Amino acid sequence: MSSWAGRSAAVIAAAVREKRVTPREVVAEHLARIERRDGRIGAFRKVRAEAALAEADEVASRTDLTELPLAGVPVAVKDNLAVRGESFRNGSAATPDTPAAEDHVTVARLRAAGAVVVGLTNVPELCVFGTTEGPYGIARNPWDLSRTAGGSSGGSAAAVAAGLVPLALGNDGMGSLRIPAANCGLVTLKPGHAVVPAGIGNGDWFGMSENGPLATTVEDLRLMLAVLADAEFVRRQEPARLRIAVALRSPLAGVSVSRPYTTAVRHAAGVLARSGHQVRRAEPPYPLSLGVTALQHWTAGTAVDAAGLDPARLARRTRVHAAVGRRFVGTVRTGAARERLRERLTPFLTEHDVLLTPALARRSPQAGPWHERGWLRNVLANSAYSPFTPPWNLTGWPAMSVPAGTLPSGAPCAVQLVGRPGTEAVLLDLAEELERLSPWQRTAPAADR
Repeated sequence: MSSWAGRSAAVIAAAVREKRVTPREVVAEHLARIERRDGRIGAFRKVRAEAALAEADEVASRTDLTELPLAGVPVAVKDNLAVRGESFRNGSAATPDTPAAEDHVTVARLRAAGAVVVGLTNVPELCVFGTTEGPYGIARNPWDLSRTAGGSSGGSAAAVAAGLVPLALGNDGMGSLRIPAANCGLVTLKPGHAVVPAGIGNGDWFGMSENGPLATTVEDLRLMLAVLADAEFVRRQEPARLRIAVALRSPLAGVSVSRPYTTAVRHAAGVLARSGHQVRRAEPPYPLSLGVTALQHWTAGTAVDAAGLDPARLARRTRVHAAVGRRFVGTVRTGAARERLRERLTPFLTEHDVLLTPALARRSPQAGPWHERGWLRNVLANSAYSPFTPPWNLTGWPAMSVPAGTLPSGAPCAVQLVGRPGTEAVLLDLAEELERLSPWQRTAPAADR
């Protein structure tokens, strides 16, 4: 392994600020690693090699270099957010190949903090599904290359898990940060509504989509989140004694949860109980109608994003998803179903400080051309393995995926932490506690073979 590729963002930034290494050296090492390894992983749609090196030199010449929180840190950006001078294709042949005139606000904040954008990462078309594949390639899990990295921030997660970059920017409308993070052994946080600027697609999927970071350590996650939110998420000086509800039942009726994920939750619950938290089994009062509500919002968001695109250039699964969703757009836009869900779940998360659940119900599907397969097959595959994430997009509350244990294949397993609005710092502290008491491996060995 090279000197800097594979190290944490915090370590890299400190070394650049102290002038023990230049931004160009750091970026060049990561670009070399991408060139060697991404052919097998499929994380990137576009690598900005020359532009990234030039931007690294610009960072080195900044008069405020010693103050930059992400000085010289290579980052990857999900291909549905604008990077100045680059097109963002959103995983589709139907979108225009037109360079963006300006950075998305989150990208601008990363660059202002000293980060260098090395490339744009693969996503499923219009970021609809929990697997990442399409005309620009298939994003594979670096821990198990036969499996999808997840979606829709699959390329971003694969890039971090393989050590191609220490940080990546993604977003989450139905689990699109948490699903690939759980697959790839990363830590991520879907912020609560309006904590980080959104501006994703045509209306943020009715306000459900949030931008957020993907990282290998909670320290790096906290660092990047602070830049994206333009706010501090300060650690508590004294650990809080939290009331933690442990739930194992799938929010979607009829979906079973495999043993490795329930085992991971029980293990995490035991770690937290021994650390002094009040931990008890308690299932949220999910309504039986949750699956229908989630499907309506999921498809309606796609219908809005697909409007104006040439249907003939969209994959069949996307066309069907959008067609189903068009009939729900008016109903979804009122927000009534989401408000009812918040009212139903608020007492539960008033009685408990944090909800601990499995991050997924089972391991991710095989990597392959899911974009060429039927709509129903895609929907059933997604729903069967990722039922735990959608409720917290519908409510708009913060939720994390945190590595915990392993699957029989040796790939990572993960748990989900959910909190009330405004409790991002609480969740970060709890995740850091789990990281300290039950450490996880940072990058995938499959990426080094």
